[in-house]
Amino acid sequence: MDDLQYGTRNKRGDWAPNEPAGTAPLFVFPPRPLAVLKWLPHYFLPYNLLFALSAVAWWRFVLPDVEAMKTLSVGWILRLFIVNCAALLVFFGAFELRLYILRAQGNRFKYNGKWPSEQKSKAFFFESQNIDNLLRTFGTGMPIWTAIEVAILYAYANGYVPWLTVAEHPAYLFCLALVVPIIHETHFFLLHRSIHWGPLYKWVHSVHHNSVNPSPWSSLSMHPVEQLGYLGVAFWHLIIPSNPLLALYQLHYAGLGAIPGHVGFDKVELTEDISVDSHAYIHYLHHKYFEVNYGDGLIPFDRWFGTFHDGSKDGEARMQARYEKKKARANAAAK
Repeated sequence: MDDLQYGTRNKRGDWAPNEPAGTAPLFVFPPRPLAVLKWLPHYFLPYNLLFALSAVAWWRFVLPDVEAMKTLSVGWILRLFIVNCAALLVFFGAFELRLYILRAQGNRFKYNGKWPSEQKSKAFFFESQNIDNLLRTFGTGMPIWTAIEVAILYAYANGYVPWLTVAEHPAYLFCLALVVPIIHETHFFLLHRSIHWGPLYKWVHSVHHNSVNPSPWSSLSMHPVEQLGYLGVAFWHLIIPSNPLLALYQLHYAGLGAIPGHVGFDKVELTEDISVDSHAYIHYLHHKYFEVNYGDGLIPFDRWFGTFHDGSKDGEARMQARYEKKKARANAAAK
């Protein structure tokens, strides 16, 4: 595919789409029903449906029966941890292998023209972004992921929280499944905005932002506190009446779903004529500019709070104007 039909590349080799980034046509006034209908398939495909099906697969083929989950046994917990790690290695690794190791589509649709493997930095373990990201993902991220999963399943199995069944509450659980992405977006925005507060950014979130030029393994490369907060979105299903299968879906949506925003490419080519949109541009701009796009655009939080950057010159101007106001306030307070 010719990426210059869809965007432009500057002298540094950085690619940007022609069309400014946009947010989903939800929660807007006046309502845009036709836009919503046109956008709706993107709500499910390809990622949301994949993560929902993965939760069903875990429930059917990976987890033990409910009686076994009433006890914290090393056997089923270790098996779950190994399967989680293997699944993440395959899923994230497929993007890494095709786009960054084999470089099957070169730098077509790649936002940052540089390759992380060719940039050494003392911010990373062994001065390597990939090694650092892998160590953080599998060293703390996957144990935390599995611990959250086990805690939720243990709570449901022992009746510590209400377990709504599909047979008794089909309509409610169907609607709850539909809003899993909305729960994620709300949780993510609130968490993300809070960890950009000075001390929390310095000690926690800066670890993730070391990957200014993110790649697939950057997706869950975070400080353990942030990993717990981010993956902890699944705990909402211990507070609201729900079902353990939906809690698994919520966890998979966060964990496996971290990769689209960090893949580093606007489109992933499948053939010469077919590609899958990554929807990564909004979050890539956050990694580039730090103080914009705290959400992913499903809910227009950043538009509402004035922190949205769509990648256009107007977006750049709005960002710079906000920075100048912030600087002026800081200078005034220092006098």
